[in-house]
Amino acid sequence: MIIINDFLLNRISEKASQSERLRKNYNFHHYDADPMQRMLNAMEPGTYIRPHKHEKPDKREIFIILKGSVAFVIFNNTGDVTDIVILDSTKGVFGIEIPPATWHTLVALKKKSVLYEIKDGPYDAAHDKMFADWAPPENATDAEAYLFQLKRTISNYP
Repeated sequence: MIIINDFLLNRISEKASQSERLRKNYNFHHYDADPMQRMLNAMEPGTYIRPHKHEKPDKREIFIILKGSVAFVIFNNTGDVTDIVILDSTKGVFGIEIPPATWHTLVALKKKSVLYEIKDGPYDAAHDKMFADWAPPENATDAEAYLFQLKRTISNYP
């Protein structure tokens, strides 16, 4: 049995805030070959998740907000934003399912944001994600500027 409570959310959020990447996963699945990957994703504002998609093999991702607020930005194949969905339980938007082969990223909007994620398995780091070549890699010098522009786009989105 797995219990998700304030203690667990606060513990994983604390680890995320202390992480260089400003995010931390807490896995509920016990092995990478599990056909259903389940985890908590704790993230802080300022973390940069490079836009990516899951295809070959195709994988769905389902996210449910437990705490905080996180924007999901959806892109077309050339990197234009096609949709933005903000998960925020205080505003009545609780979850999103990202179809396979959909370019997307996540942007933490509030401190101590935590998502419950379910993703098709198995997990294979070499083939899990296809990163967008139109977005900078995570540690690139222009990643911070790209994240700033994404936040600006989110704040101006209808």
